[in-house]
Amino acid sequence: MLFPLYALNPRQRFPIATLLLIAANVFLMSWMNTLRDVQQSVIAAEYGFVPARLTNMGKPMMINVPVQTLNIFGIPGLQQVKLVSTEPREVYVTFLTTLFLHGGWMHLLMNMWMLWVFGGNIEDRVGPLVFLLFYLCGGVLATLTFWLSDPAGVMPVIGASGAVAAVLGAYAVSFPMTKVRTLVFFIFVLIFDFPALLWLGVWFLMQVASGIMGLWGHPVEPVAFWAHIGGFVAGMVLMPLLTFGSSPPGTDWRKETDEQFRFNDPRWYDRKTDE
Repeated sequence: MLFPLYALNPRQRFPIATLLLIAANVFLMSWMNTLRDVQQSVIAAEYGFVPARLTNMGKPMMINVPVQTLNIFGIPGLQQVKLVSTEPREVYVTFLTTLFLHGGWMHLLMNMWMLWVFGGNIEDRVGPLVFLLFYLCGGVLATLTFWLSDPAGVMPVIGASGAVAAVLGAYAVSFPMTKVRTLVFFIFVLIFDFPALLWLGVWFLMQVASGIMGLWGHPVEPVAFWAHIGGFVAGMVLMPLLTFGSSPPGTDWRKETDEQFRFNDPRWYDRKTDE
C-alpha cells in the first residue's frame, strides 16, 4: 500500500481555494453527523448522484433508502422507499452537490488528504479562481463517466473523489518528475520518494483494473472507480488547456515545460531533493 505524505514541490502562493474546499467538506460532514442515520440516507438520495435519475429524467422514480437501524434479527435492512425528483434542474444540481457529501470520516479524510497533497501546486499554477472552476468541472466530468458505466444504477454516489482525481490527472501532466514522499506498507513501513508520474500512474492503473473487473461482474469494493478514471483523464486534458501560454509564478512556461518533460536528463533523479 502506498500513502503520500507530501510533494517535494514548494508553492509560491497560499492555497486559499484548496483550503476553502477542504473546509466546506469538513463543515458538511460535521453537520451530517448531527443528523439521524435515516436523515443522512435521505440527503444522500436527494443530493448524491443517482445514475438512474439522469437516465429516467422526467419520469417518476422510487429508490430504496437504507435505514441504519437493526430489525428483530439484528440485521440492517432497506426499510424505506422514497420518491425522488427527476426534474432536470434537480438532477443536474446533484452533479455538484455530490462532490461535497461523504459516507463517513475516513472517506472524507482520504479525499481531503489527497486534495491537500496535490491540490496546492495545481492551484499555484493556475490561480485560485481557475482552480475552483477546474475542480468543479473535473468533478462533473467524473460523474458523467460514472453514469456512462452504470446508467441504470439506483445507489447514490457521493464523494469528492472524482474531482480530486481530476487534480491528480492535472498533477501528472504538470509536475511528472516532482518527487512524492510516500509511506510504503510492505511488511515494514518504509519511506520512499517516487516521481509523481510513477505514483499517479500506479494509482490510475489500479482504478482502471478495478473498474474493468466491476464491468465484467467480478466482486470489487463499492467504489466509483469509473468516476476516478473519468476525473483523472479530464484533469490530464483540461490542465494543458488552462495553462497554455500562461506563465507559472516567477517562471516562463516554455522553460517549465522543457524541464518537467526532459525524461532523458539524469539530473531529474536529484531534482528538488534539497527543497
